[in-house]
Amino acid sequence: MPEKSSSNFDIFLLLSESGEKAKKKQRTELLSSLGIKEFFPEGSISIDKRTCWGVECKLCIKACPTNALYWKTGEVGITDDLCVYCGACVLSCMVDDCIKIERKREDGTTERFSKPRAFVKLAEKINAKKRLRRVSELFPTVERYLEKYKTQK
Repeated sequence: MPEKSSSNFDIFLLLSESGEKAKKKQRTELLSSLGIKEFFPEGSISIDKRTCWGVECKLCIKACPTNALYWKTGEVGITDDLCVYCGACVLSCMVDDCIKIERKREDGTTERFSKPRAFVKLAEKINAKKRLRRVSELFPTVERYLEKYKTQK
């Protein structure tokens, strides 16, 4: 009877993890060769084939900066390795809820949008936070002001 080893591991888990690492490395090399910086470490994009006008417009294909969207037989195709989840396709799409993007920022926040209006609101919200941070750095708080200009007796 064969002896049981004390270390149990799942070979399929190891293979899937190494496959994911290899895929991320390939994606990084591919995007760096195109001169594109990746802002979102994780994300997904999907196109609703039932609502897509595809042949009639192809605006999303023209708007994609990385050529991740392409025209294949009868529909718009996606090359997931090239997509950087920028949202240019959603902004140019004529049909709401046709292209859906979900992306995760480096700080862990998840963003979902499928309408141009939602994308613009999200961008405005992010920019407003940045502006508020810059303004708060420019103007001192009451405590800092009083400490700086305290009269000496």
